Amino acid sequence: MTTVLMTRTLPSLSSLRVFEAAGRHMSFTRAALELHITQSAVSHQIRTLEDHLGVHLFERSARGIALTPAGAGYLRDIRDSLNRIQEATLKLLTEPTGGMLNVATPPAFGARWLIPRLDRFRRANSDILITLVTRSSIFDFAQEKLDAAIHYGHNDWPDVTSEPLVGAQVVLIAAPRYLRSLGGIEVSADLARATLLQHIRKPDSWRQWLEAIGAQHVNAWAGPRFEHFYMIIQAAIAGLGVGLVPRVIAADDIDSGQLVVPFQTDYVSDQNYCLVYPDSKINDMRLNRFRRWLSEEARAYNFNF
Repeated sequence: MTTVLMTRTLPSLSSLRVFEAAGRHMSFTRAALELHITQSAVSHQIRTLEDHLGVHLFERSARGIALTPAGAGYLRDIRDSLNRIQEATLKLLTEPTGGMLNVATPPAFGARWLIPRLDRFRRANSDILITLVTRSSIFDFAQEKLDAAIHYGHNDWPDVTSEPLVGAQVVLIAAPRYLRSLGGIEVSADLARATLLQHIRKPDSWRQWLEAIGAQHVNAWAGPRFEHFYMIIQAAIAGLGVGLVPRVIAADDIDSGQLVVPFQTDYVSDQNYCLVYPDSKINDMRLNRFRRWLSEEARAYNFNF
């Protein structure tokens, strides 16, 4: 009896996918583009779904479409289920020999350090599929389906396991033409004439660095603010000012000559890029292999620098 009832009440997966896309975009046209079908096909699937459910999901008007209260509630309820179906399908395609590992990384670290090295992991672990997403803010393993994350900080995040990797060496960076416009920066006092590029999430970085090197009469708080290190590097390349970033993510631009280090210091930050993961993942085979590989790559990098 239950099987018959489910067969009669469950709509087709294709119609649910079309509904989810239309509801997310609030547009039949954009849903059609995403799903590579015609707009009329989207309209037909939505009408079929509404007839099947006996409920209006969208209000149509000359201005476009809008979800009805019933449609909005239904969209919320099915979205997680559709995501789980997709994740389960991807997992099935990669199992049983290895599996998929979902890792979040800050944009600059992922692009400048991690991705260029990932082919070595792939060749040694062809049965594990790495999925990378970028995160510039604090992660939440309880809310996001992540196996691990790489984050820059003091290695003091609560309720997780954290392993420092690289990034403690911090350098001053600027574009050659910007330095020429200032007449050069040779000692810390010269920074009083420079624009300091600030990190929104690390507002104390310049103060700590200036105090550590004994710089005086430099306003540590003044300057344009950027959300993450990648933007600071790009701003420095564009000649907007002087940046203070982990050397690990600026090394390629320094080597290419797009950026220079006006003067060297012995300053080492108490922050690092760290691999962070929930305690529940400590015995995860896929994560353990990724951890070991990351540790080896980090040791090799730190030895060379």
